[in-house]
Amino acid sequence: MSDPMTLNQRIVLASRPVGAPTPENFRMERVALPDLAEGQVLLKTVFLSLDPYMRGRMSDAPSYAAPVEIGEVMTGGAVSRVERSLNPKFQEGDLVVGATGWQSHSINDGRSIIPIPALPSPSMALGVLGMPGMTAYMGLMDIGQPKAGETLVVAAASGAVGSVVGQVAKIKGLRVVGVAGGAKKCRYVVDELGFDACIDHRSLDFAEELAQACPKGIDIYYENVGGKVFDAVVPLLNPKARIPLCGLIASYNAHEAPSGPDRLPLLQRTLLTKRVRIQGFIVFDDYGDRQPEFLSAMAPWVRDGKVKFREDVVDGLEQAPDAFIGMLEGRNFGKLVVRVSRD
Repeated sequence: MSDPMTLNQRIVLASRPVGAPTPENFRMERVALPDLAEGQVLLKTVFLSLDPYMRGRMSDAPSYAAPVEIGEVMTGGAVSRVERSLNPKFQEGDLVVGATGWQSHSINDGRSIIPIPALPSPSMALGVLGMPGMTAYMGLMDIGQPKAGETLVVAAASGAVGSVVGQVAKIKGLRVVGVAGGAKKCRYVVDELGFDACIDHRSLDFAEELAQACPKGIDIYYENVGGKVFDAVVPLLNPKARIPLCGLIASYNAHEAPSGPDRLPLLQRTLLTKRVRIQGFIVFDDYGDRQPEFLSAMAPWVRDGKVKFREDVVDGLEQAPDAFIGMLEGRNFGKLVVRVSRD
C-alpha cells in the first residue's frame, strides 16, 4: 500500500494562455497520494520531458489530441522509477517511460508505461532514443525518402528533433544545411554534429545566406518551425521535393492571423508546378507500430557515436514553467528535460 501521507508535487494548468504562456498559466499543487489498488504501481518521476507540442495542449482549439483541462496536471512524457508495485509485470526499482505528466509521483495501472533498459542516462529515453528521435527518423526516412547526393535543410538544427534529422541525413549521404538561432548553436551544428553548413535565422540576410548554402536547391525540407524559415525555403525547393511536417513552433503562440500579404497562392503554385510533396504526421499515431525498426537503427548509431545528442537539463519540477516558456523562445540548447529527482 502507498503511504497516504506522501505528498505529490504537481503542476496544473491554471488558465489558458493568450499568445505566449506566462507563469500565471501554471499552478503548483501538493496533494496526498491514495493507496495503491491491485495491479497498480507507484512511480517517482526522475526526468520530465518538455516539448513544443505541449503549447498546443494548453489551448482548447481543435487538434489531434484533447487539450489539458483547467486544473489538470500538465501533460508530458517522463522517465520514472517504480517505488511500489502491486503489478507482477513491474518490480520496485524498475525504470519506465510514459506520459505521466508534470508531477513528482504518479499511480499507473501499467498499461501506459514501458520498461526501459540501462542507458548512459535514463533521459535518453525522452530524447534521441525516445519520441523526438523517432519523430526525426520516421519523418525523414518514410516521408523524406533521402537519397545520397540530395540537399536537406532542417530548422531548429541544434534541437532534439533537428539534430537527429541532420545526422541521419549525413549518414545517408546527403548535403545537410541546418538553421539555428545564434552563432553558438550554428558552430555546434557544424563542428560537433557534422552538418555541411548552418545559417543563423536571426541574420538580416538570412534568406540570401540560405540560398548561398543550397546552390543546387533543396530536395528535402524537414519542417518543425514554419514562419520566416519556411518563407525562405519555398523559392529554393527543387522539383519533387519532400517536406515532412512535424511542427510549427514559430506560430504556436499566435492568437490572430499573421499580417502582411497573402502568401498562399505563391505556395500553392510552387507545390503544383514543382510537384512538391508535403505531409504532416504525428509520430505515435502514424508510426507507433514501427518503434522496433527505429530503435534497431538508432541505438547502434548512438552507441557508435555516429549520432550525437545534447541535453539541456534543468533541476527541480518548480522550474518547469519557466524552462518551458524559455523553450518556446529558443533559450534551450539541446533536448530540454527537467531533473525532477536525483534518484
